[in-house]
Amino acid sequence: MERFYGFGLTEEQEKRAREIHYGNIVIDMLFQGPIGTYSLGEEIEQETESLAMESHPDSVIERVQFASNAIRRWYIDGKLQDLYKECWYESGLTAGNRQLNVSDKTSLYSSAINLQEEFDKKPWLLKVKRAADIEYAHQHQLKAGIVTCQETLGFEKDLKLLEQMYHFGLRVVQLTYNNHNFVGAGCMEENNAGLSTFGKKFVAKLNELGIVVDTGHCGKQTTLDACKYSTKPVIASHTAAENLYFHARAKSDEEILAIARTNGVVGIFAMPWFIAEDPENTTIEHFLDHIDYVVKLAGVDHVGIGTDWPMPQTKWMAIAFKKLLAPSMGFAPGDGPSTEVVKGLTDYRSFLNITRGLMARGYKDEEIIKIIGGNWMRVFKEVWV
Repeated sequence: MERFYGFGLTEEQEKRAREIHYGNIVIDMLFQGPIGTYSLGEEIEQETESLAMESHPDSVIERVQFASNAIRRWYIDGKLQDLYKECWYESGLTAGNRQLNVSDKTSLYSSAINLQEEFDKKPWLLKVKRAADIEYAHQHQLKAGIVTCQETLGFEKDLKLLEQMYHFGLRVVQLTYNNHNFVGAGCMEENNAGLSTFGKKFVAKLNELGIVVDTGHCGKQTTLDACKYSTKPVIASHTAAENLYFHARAKSDEEILAIARTNGVVGIFAMPWFIAEDPENTTIEHFLDHIDYVVKLAGVDHVGIGTDWPMPQTKWMAIAFKKLLAPSMGFAPGDGPSTEVVKGLTDYRSFLNITRGLMARGYKDEEIIKIIGGNWMRVFKEVWV
């Protein structure tokens, strides 16, 4: 697999890009890795499919769920644990989010147990409680996991449960996924309803606790309302610029500027279906175009990285997920994870290409440092008090 994208950098630029990337804090705020589809290899591809078929011959959905659990088991303390560490360290990422599943209370509790096991069994991986933990990880050649969630449905209207999860380590909460919940409307809802009355209380509680308000999958009015009612910086952990490529998952100029006015950050994702017209021929240049757009619109202090791709699943799992599971999660037909990639970001071990690409586009060293992690750190230091 080709790791380096051909940006045409000079030898001196290549050297400087590596120094910047590996010498500074690098953060991905929608980190599905460090293992991705094209780092798992054909042996795992075949083994997961064979074991899943044997276990669940009559249900494709159950086969995907079985294989997902097997891969997780293997990277926690099984045959994939070395690859997991190798991919994370080679990526140069200091910190990435580790996600809770808050689709319902059972999933919330189960995913919290799973996350804690990951932290317990990987001595090189720290659970982040404050911004200083990320700095400590960077200084001591460790990695940092930021506990986040992409949905609030499982909290129902229980703000005490939210507070309990804060004490567990939850530090970033996306208000909605694609659809409606108790807090507000997601980006796939046509009515654009915005925050509910409870949603305003929920945002206030996030501010009180010191949890970052995330609007990644939120609808336009929900995003604008979050920016209006939050007293702390608001982020969109993983999105793109609607005016560059129109998609329901992207943000309008109005939303981007509203986030920037809160001193927040817009994270750009590496989803082939959401940043360019042809997912078969999407490259890192398209990803960088969205960074450029936000920089020109809102300023270099308000853009970061939230790749969201690739996920830790094999090709057969990705194809089945797109066909059978994505529609149930509010994705439009044809959207959602499959086997396409952003060329130049096929694998998390290619993460250096982002820094290389920013250098190729003429960004100054201090600007690159902000985009690859510094801007997220600024938000964390303001909110996690």
